[in-house]
Amino acid sequence: MSNTNNSFIHEVQRRRTFAIISHPDAGKTTLTEKFLLYGGAIREAGSVKSRRAQKHAVSDWMEIEKQRGISVTSSVLQFEYNNYCINILDTPGHQDFSEDTYRTLMAADSAVMVIDGAKGVEAQTKKLFQVCKMRGIPIFTFINKMDRQGKDPFELMEELEKVLGIRSCPINWPIGSGKNFKGVYNRQKQLIELFSEGNHGQAMVKTIKGDVTNAEFKTLLGETLHKQLLDDIELLDIAGDDFNLEQILSGNLTPVFFGSALTNFGVEPFLEDFLEISTSPQARASNLGHIKPESEDFSGFIFKIQANMNPAHRDRIAFLRICSGKFEKGMSVNHVQKGKKVKLAQPQQFLAQDRVIVETAYPGDIIGIHDPGIFNIGDTLSENSTELKYADIPQFAPEHFAKVSIKNSLKRKQFIKGISQLAEEGSIQVYRRPNIGVEELIVGVVGALQFEVLEYRLKNEYDVEILMQSLPYRYIRWIEMDQFDAKKFSMTMDTMLVENEEGQPILLFQNEWSIRQVEERNKKAKLHETSIF
Repeated sequence: MSNTNNSFIHEVQRRRTFAIISHPDAGKTTLTEKFLLYGGAIREAGSVKSRRAQKHAVSDWMEIEKQRGISVTSSVLQFEYNNYCINILDTPGHQDFSEDTYRTLMAADSAVMVIDGAKGVEAQTKKLFQVCKMRGIPIFTFINKMDRQGKDPFELMEELEKVLGIRSCPINWPIGSGKNFKGVYNRQKQLIELFSEGNHGQAMVKTIKGDVTNAEFKTLLGETLHKQLLDDIELLDIAGDDFNLEQILSGNLTPVFFGSALTNFGVEPFLEDFLEISTSPQARASNLGHIKPESEDFSGFIFKIQANMNPAHRDRIAFLRICSGKFEKGMSVNHVQKGKKVKLAQPQQFLAQDRVIVETAYPGDIIGIHDPGIFNIGDTLSENSTELKYADIPQFAPEHFAKVSIKNSLKRKQFIKGISQLAEEGSIQVYRRPNIGVEELIVGVVGALQFEVLEYRLKNEYDVEILMQSLPYRYIRWIEMDQFDAKKFSMTMDTMLVENEEGQPILLFQNEWSIRQVEERNKKAKLHETSIF
């Protein structure tokens, strides 16, 4: 094997590409910041809503995110740690989260699920977990906020199994909780790790490590806490699930870690174990079979499009997940769906607002490429093949709908451009009622705050003001049917028929009863919850 090939395989094997998922305020963006701190990518971490340090989180770049202290878009961040090259896909966790969040999970090899130790498994976490489960990707759980009073760790483990239906294996175990949270016990290494007070989580914390039986720890912890730890360890060894790498990598068992992202307690042990257990990029499904990352033919797919990342330039970036081969700046590739060659001239990688022009990149890396309006989500780029297509990215079901129209009809052109570009990003889905013009559109979103984001961005980026009327629909179904005829299709009074850009018929429902009625009345039709069937 040549040195060049050895070097390429080494680069693939040291990559880790993962998404961070959570419910609002579980501490996901804070955890991302701390990874960057330990990776040396930033010198000081700024909590998203920090009062002590008036900073905005490095992973939040859009103006509305800075004002609200929330993540609205999915950030892509790359940094190095212990000779690993790490690509983090930081997804929104707020009610602001959008279909973009789901699509981002399609580009990840594994997911880190952040859970609030006081609240346990929450609604948005369940939805994101289901997408990970659908893809069969490994899920690593970080139970956060152990420095606050919360649920019993055993209760949290039981909740993972009952609510999410996944078995769990604690890799470490908390020593105390709330004000008494002293550190963690690493079950595999049989080591105690105690944390000393950090600078409000802005700097890396100092630790004391040692064997659980060491008399020093009995003194440091106090007899009560030390005895409780020994009892917990014994109970876990008898009743807990054993570590099983095969089960973890198939997504059937989640390794669990405890800590506090805010104070940095447990962050570095988690990061180190996660990098050791998780895998480098794996083969990806395509119409030509599974494509191995070590394949010499460069290929990848577009999973995200972001317009106006730099308001001064009104640019548009397509995010490409590299699946195989080596990427080199300026290379020409086949845009498979469009059937033409494109040159990738100004590839970029990201640390939030900071962009770096990339000379080379490898499978697992995420790069941003300038999009003059030719890319769509799900497009495949390949150096040599004109046939290769990676598995389609589905459209996920919106849960909120509104009728949207322009205030000033003279702005029609900007309105259509803005709506089209934001739809291509994946933050909104756009439908038309048959025989009604584009001045009035039906917009569907996954998270309700996306309506506010839509209004804000149309006004600030496209100079368009809109009128918005909330609609009572809560469910959407794509229709699969030979020779669909709207006049012969039987619907309930509270159902709306719309169509997407391709003219595909879609139904909006107010309740599940109506869905069942329409299925009963139209036996030849199949109704689907996603666009791929």
